[in-house]
Amino acid sequence: MNGENVEYVIRDLVIAEKVSDVAAIKEVRAFAVAQQQQMGKKKGIVMDGRDIGTTVFPDAEVKIFMNADIAVRVERRFKEMYEKNPNITIEEVKSNREMRDYIDSHREVSPLRKADDAVELDNTNMTFAEQLNVALALVHK
Repeated sequence: MNGENVEYVIRDLVIAEKVSDVAAIKEVRAFAVAQQQQMGKKKGIVMDGRDIGTTVFPDAEVKIFMNADIAVRVERRFKEMYEKNPNITIEEVKSNREMRDYIDSHREVSPLRKADDAVELDNTNMTFAEQLNVALALVHK
């Protein structure tokens, strides 16, 4: 942000606990969607998010709806967050994942859902390299 790497700050559990609440605000969604659409105006962009294929880029050439077993998603997120905050517990991460999934899939504006024309990729038992290979194959196809 403005030349400063803020990943550590925005990936903190304190922020993660607020993301869904803020994202559910209609005016915030409208602003965020407009910004994302501007970034992808000339195409050639890869984006991830909970409403990218349904709201932000409903006409995208390739849509991949990635999902994994909740236990695997929690473990992945815990490992990511633990590096930055060794005081975090797996229970906190699990609670946050479940809360965000519920709020995001039940919000009125741009709910989390798979686009009808998206390819679903269950990456529960896949490495990052395997996921990338599947995605690249879909892009080349």
